[in-house]
Amino acid sequence: MKDAESKMALLEVTNLHARIAVPGGREILKGLNLTINAGEVHAIMGKNGSGKSTLCGVLAGRETFEVTQGSVLFDGKDLFEMSAEERAREGMFLGFQYPVEIPGVSTSYFLKAAVNAIRKHRGEEELDAMAFLTLVKDKMKMLEMDPSFMNRAVNEGFSGGEKKRNEVFQMAVINPRLGLLDETDSGLDVDALRTISHGINKLHEADPKQAVLLVTHYQRMLDYVVPDVVHVMIDGRIVKTGDKELAVKLDTEGYDWVEAEMQTAI
Repeated sequence: MKDAESKMALLEVTNLHARIAVPGGREILKGLNLTINAGEVHAIMGKNGSGKSTLCGVLAGRETFEVTQGSVLFDGKDLFEMSAEERAREGMFLGFQYPVEIPGVSTSYFLKAAVNAIRKHRGEEELDAMAFLTLVKDKMKMLEMDPSFMNRAVNEGFSGGEKKRNEVFQMAVINPRLGLLDETDSGLDVDALRTISHGINKLHEADPKQAVLLVTHYQRMLDYVVPDVVHVMIDGRIVKTGDKELAVKLDTEGYDWVEAEMQTAI
């Protein structure tokens, strides 16, 4: 667990309810509570349809979801008073389950614009071309990445593993305060999973105050990125919390025993 200085709530989610943003849209989050302290790595596990990806989307400000009740504080500020762009500038990063392609926009241009937008928001001087290149080279060396990534259009023509690795690289360059990684392990073979997990660990080692929320179906990613806290999400709520051993038990026994515990508690 992280040092005492980092033991402050970065994200506080209280009684969060959200639905699909269409008339009569189905409610997906049904009273979710979650606190993540600076420097912690949290994992959320659950079956398909439990609301894991919806949580990430709501936190990041995706307009496909509508919040109907509850509150979220990000570093003490009302998250719902911020647009999606403001949340990103405040230090929130969303790694998509299915990263989108942006034809015609190079990774270099995309990242420089993102980094300087954040620096401007913080009242810091924007990076010139030389300073940005130095930053990028340092992060590429850290993640053992091919420099050709910078000249390619964002995710265009990338394999699934390359897209996920590129998102970890984007996270390294932007250096957010909270990384929301939505099923980063989805569709990856063992080698790609190991490589991407290694990258996430290196980022966290470089900035121990950075918090990470990993959303996953499977325990296998948690063999490489060891979480401080594991949560089980069922039917739009977090119903059980534990450590890495909880993830191991879920992997071997599934979720039926958790649901049985819930029924017993009613």
